[in-house]
Amino acid sequence: MGTVATSADGIAGERRQLINVAYRLLGSVSEAEDAVQDAYARWYALPRSRREEIRSPGAWLTTVTSRICLDLLGSARARRERYVGAWLPEPLPDRTEGDPGASSVHADPADQIVLDESVSMAFLVVLESMTPAERVAFVLHEVFRYPFAEIAGVLERTPAACKQLAASARRRVTVAPAPVPAAGQADVVRHVKEAWESRDIAALVALLNPAAVMTADGGGMAGTALHPVEGGALIARYMVAIAERAPGLELLERTVNGVPGLVARRAGVVETVASFDIADGRVTRIWVVRNPEKLRPWA
Repeated sequence: MGTVATSADGIAGERRQLINVAYRLLGSVSEAEDAVQDAYARWYALPRSRREEIRSPGAWLTTVTSRICLDLLGSARARRERYVGAWLPEPLPDRTEGDPGASSVHADPADQIVLDESVSMAFLVVLESMTPAERVAFVLHEVFRYPFAEIAGVLERTPAACKQLAASARRRVTVAPAPVPAAGQADVVRHVKEAWESRDIAALVALLNPAAVMTADGGGMAGTALHPVEGGALIARYMVAIAERAPGLELLERTVNGVPGLVARRAGVVETVASFDIADGRVTRIWVVRNPEKLRPWA
């Protein structure tokens, strides 16, 4: 693996995998990009003789990137305490939708992230409830199938301890109902869009689970509810009140983190991205991101 993999092309080819790992660990495209850049900087800072000794540069880069993410997760709690309102992961667009060719202008790291169930907003929010070590062990093993012997090198613990961390993390992932087919999710989201556009509170209430919860992230940079809005009826009234105060807002059906969602756009600028969790034909959770810094991949 040595000489070929240590070439510039071989090392650059690891970037997509590293971005995918880092985003799932951090829930932030920008922080994932920074972590990967830092890992590459450390690789190129090694003496050439040391780089040639490393049998698997990809494994080395994954270990270093994961350790950088682990450090960031450790300091995230203090940063989140200073955050205004609720903190949500950065939502990801599907570049195959919308304006053709719009993603070809910039090589955005968000474009390299594989959209599957491990980046759904519901899954990322659950990951936020884990300790940093649990999250690293769980993501590397459950999502990327890394053996515990390799994860032990990242966390600097025994393979047995890493296995226990992953098991502890797995218990936080509550047993979910059978996933709703994408077509079924899209139908519900479309009905929510139509009810919102027609200011139909009764229709929205019918689409929302009575115990539904809406969490919004404005980061202090965009107006939104600072605390979760609980209850289908309350959420419906809140949504209609927003519609009344938002003339000129265009609502679009878009894939958000791999599942059907809604995007609100004004004068061509994306202002809000909403993701939904749906069970038994009704919305149970809504995650709304309005912080403009988290909407850069949607520009």
